[in-house]
Amino acid sequence: MHPAAEDSPLGKASQYVSSYTPSLLFPIPRAAKWAELGLTASTLPYTGVDLWNCYELSWLLPSGKPVVAIGEFAIPADSPNIIESKSFKLYLNSLNQTVFASVDALQACLEADLSTAAGRPVGVRVRPLTEIEAEGLGVLPGLCVDGLDISVQDYSHPRPELLRCEPGRIVEESLHSHLLKSNCPVTSQPDWGSLAVTYKGPALDHASFLAYVVSFREHSDFHEQCVERIFLDLLQLLEPERLTVFARYVRRGGLDINPYRSTHETAFDNRRLARQ
Repeated sequence: MHPAAEDSPLGKASQYVSSYTPSLLFPIPRAAKWAELGLTASTLPYTGVDLWNCYELSWLLPSGKPVVAIGEFAIPADSPNIIESKSFKLYLNSLNQTVFASVDALQACLEADLSTAAGRPVGVRVRPLTEIEAEGLGVLPGLCVDGLDISVQDYSHPRPELLRCEPGRIVEESLHSHLLKSNCPVTSQPDWGSLAVTYKGPALDHASFLAYVVSFREHSDFHEQCVERIFLDLLQLLEPERLTVFARYVRRGGLDINPYRSTHETAFDNRRLARQ
């Protein structure tokens, strides 16, 4: 377990506060998990963002009439802190009986509070339901490897030694799997996700990639650290010209978390998948 998470509200009984309380946000430093992976804030080999989507965002107009919307939050991957997910939910619920004069006022409030917690500017979009409906569902890029026939015996920890490539053949391709699962390091609840990889480099053996994804099944870590571990393992194996790794996790408590990591600046599609 991350030492800071022991003091968070995650896994504990909590009173839901319905009036604005920014102190509910609980930041967890990334540095300890970066150190496990041999990284520091100054040696990160990726750029990226953690995209959070809130499906339970509500507040009051000056008339007292409630409003509902979807909140999108972009937390930079190099921010000093992640925001613990239950504290995030408790904070968002504290807006339920809070009056905001406009959507702009709400958005400014969210940006200020979340940026303070993360330690870097956090992007915020408050979006009407009609806009989300018009976008439709997203689809992961490239080939789905889930139909491959593999044999699995060990689910206890990530196994990068399973990964294989073909050094003589250079490809540019995208692969994805819906079989990513890990466990919350605090509550041990399952975290279900879909993983996508796009790269240019030595050809990755597809079956070995699927076996590697499945090896996370009983691993305990936060969403962000799982994606960073996968990114680093593929980076070390392939030494690719370009690499992007992201995961779309199933929501819990009205929030989904979608970490994106890449060797280069790229646009990230935040449309939800069918299982989200």
